[in-house]
Amino acid sequence: MMDNKHLTLNANPIVVALQKPSAEFTKADIIQYIVDNEIRMVNFMYPGGDGKLKTLNFVINDLDYLETILTCGERVDGSSLFSFIQAGSSDLYVLPRFRTAFVDPFAEIPTVSMLCSYFDKDGNPLESSPEHTLHKAAEAFREVTGMEFQAMGELEYYVISDDEGVFPAQDQRGYHESAPYAKANEFRTQCMKYIAQAGGQIKYGHSEVGNFSLNDLNYEQNEIEFLPVPVEQAADQLMLAKWIIRNLGYEMGYDVTFAPKITTGKAGSGLHIHMRMVKDGKNQMLAGGVLSESARKMIAGMMDLAPSITAFGNKNPMSYFRLVPHQEAPTNVCWGDRNRSVLVRVPLGWAADVDMSHKANPLEVETKYDTSIKQTVEMRSPDGSADLYQLLAGLCVACRHGFEMDQALELAEKTYVNVNIHAAEHADRLATLAQLPDSCVASADCLERQRKVFEEHNVFSPAMIDGIIAQLRAFDDKTLRRDVEGYPDEIQKLVTKYFHCG
Repeated sequence: MMDNKHLTLNANPIVVALQKPSAEFTKADIIQYIVDNEIRMVNFMYPGGDGKLKTLNFVINDLDYLETILTCGERVDGSSLFSFIQAGSSDLYVLPRFRTAFVDPFAEIPTVSMLCSYFDKDGNPLESSPEHTLHKAAEAFREVTGMEFQAMGELEYYVISDDEGVFPAQDQRGYHESAPYAKANEFRTQCMKYIAQAGGQIKYGHSEVGNFSLNDLNYEQNEIEFLPVPVEQAADQLMLAKWIIRNLGYEMGYDVTFAPKITTGKAGSGLHIHMRMVKDGKNQMLAGGVLSESARKMIAGMMDLAPSITAFGNKNPMSYFRLVPHQEAPTNVCWGDRNRSVLVRVPLGWAADVDMSHKANPLEVETKYDTSIKQTVEMRSPDGSADLYQLLAGLCVACRHGFEMDQALELAEKTYVNVNIHAAEHADRLATLAQLPDSCVASADCLERQRKVFEEHNVFSPAMIDGIIAQLRAFDDKTLRRDVEGYPDEIQKLVTKYFHCG
């Protein structure tokens, strides 16, 4: 239970009004807030098969109707939402998860929105639904390891506006740039405010490397990074963040894209995922100030399943125009410390046991603050085309797999690198490493070969895996990257086609 100080500082007005954390919201709480604050509409929101949020609007007629929709949910057409559901048996239920309630910042009519879960005709969670697949993955991880799997995302996106020609930013040098050279800072901070009000636990936001001008338009890359939270909550807040960023962009006259690549020769947008394991409130990623055996097993699982994780995190052909050799986006299956040329990076983790705050501020009393909670590992291959629930479920499976596979620690040792793997002098080391797939078709083939692991513990249903494989193979892009190389007009057509992915 949070204390009143933490509740008062919470950005979600429903948390502040009810004086309880969102995880403890009940139906009675939602009704109380709606009545006390003259809320006139309720929205149900849920992810579809295209990875985007769908919305169902309810006008509140009276308290009885409000009680009914919160208790019974509503019926939706599953065949219009998911390709694996047949029209002849397509009815599904959507039921709101009260812990996700937030006030819609864009609605003219006062509205409370909630994310929903899918249920089948028998009243059971839909086995192939995105959010239930992630729930099963989190439960299986807990059962196998005795730990909670936590995650957070680094959400990169481009903001596109008219090029005013004043204080031009230096091309591809936008990292952490300040105004007036960075033009979208105010838009980003307003996005962060709304995301926090919707329950998102934000770490920070900043401008990113990518910026350029093209056809009288200014393209500016930004990033909002979150704090590690239980993995199901991590997916929910990333879904809402993308919805909020797009809606605010529309409201303010900006176009926004999370696409992995929007032009050649410029920085693409990734969706790096940080992960950690927690037990009894303690981070289990470190032991004696170094990476723990559990963390190395977790990494080994990702090394083993990395090729097929692209099936969840890199969902359209443009993903593989970002994942090209000898650039910062990874293509080699390896990991390392503080090394941006690897697939899984162990970021700098405050393990020096030094009070840097005291050194920077001599008036502060030196303390022994426990910084171990901050250590994570980062998967760098996914991008904004990802199905967020599938991706986080796949990563959760992979990390659990590291505890179940034979010789996990040996695989971790074999795939560790401590050099720039792209440097010419390390070509021999590079040749020993497995490669990520180079197309959606190749990604589907990898998932087909490794699907058994994802189906274990009943996490991914066979129908869901079949659907993902079919979806990826339908792009028919096995040689696409090679076919359009040197044809910028053809590449631009692809960029336009997949501009608003995920």
